Amino acid sequence: MSCRLVMQHTENTTVVEIADLTGRYGDRTILDGVSMSVRRGEIFVIMGRSGAGKSTLLRHILGLEQPAAGRVELLGMDVTGASRKDILTLRKQIGVAFQNGALLGSLSLIENVELPLRRHTRLDDTTVGIMSRMKLELMGLGGFEHLMPSQLSGGMLKRAGLARAVVMDPKILFFDEPSAGLDPITSAELDELILKLRSALGITIVIITHELQSALAIADRLAVLEAGRFLMIGSVQEVKGSEDPRIRSLLGRMPHKETMDSDAYLKRLTTRS
Repeated sequence: MSCRLVMQHTENTTVVEIADLTGRYGDRTILDGVSMSVRRGEIFVIMGRSGAGKSTLLRHILGLEQPAAGRVELLGMDVTGASRKDILTLRKQIGVAFQNGALLGSLSLIENVELPLRRHTRLDDTTVGIMSRMKLELMGLGGFEHLMPSQLSGGMLKRAGLARAVVMDPKILFFDEPSAGLDPITSAELDELILKLRSALGITIVIITHELQSALAIADRLAVLEAGRFLMIGSVQEVKGSEDPRIRSLLGRMPHKETMDSDAYLKRLTTRS
């Protein structure tokens, strides 16, 4: 806990800045003018129910989607106006760990982790091997280098994907749904690993999740996303103390009740898509 507090207050440089971001798929608005900033060295958790717009937000941050309006700045670069060449250069400074690990099934564990180094650097084989094994050791996967992805458990796949995401020592790590599909004990172990990783590498970590317990355990700050808008951004204690009924519902894991007047309901039933 003390490590988290030290990291939170030693550096206030903003590394992710989002201003009035609007994202649409066709006529449907998914992100409705959201704004947020992430400070260097913190663990910033974006949480919300399934369908709140979390994954769409991540895709906009990474430059995989162009916004209908607004701005996304990552490590000082305006992602929304950057050239493809600049985006590719920027991506070498960030790591992304996906829900299922996204390992290539035809490659061994060590070959998967080595892949970014082989594609994006000119390091010799010995250095590539050393750097990759160091990250596997950090994730508790030392000695499993030659296993194939099909031979790994769900928790091991998550850690393997995490090792590959940080093998190039990125400045920012994005982690999409780290606890998805894991049992409570494995999920708690992964939470501890995330805190250890931030302490060991000093990187900024942005996590997308709908897992309340995990979010409350590891976040320096939380952003609560609901229907494409942020209800609140603040510390764990600030979010816990919110009187907003939508946040209280999320924290209490109570079903969300949608309200709609009769005219709107009739229109939805009679409108052809």
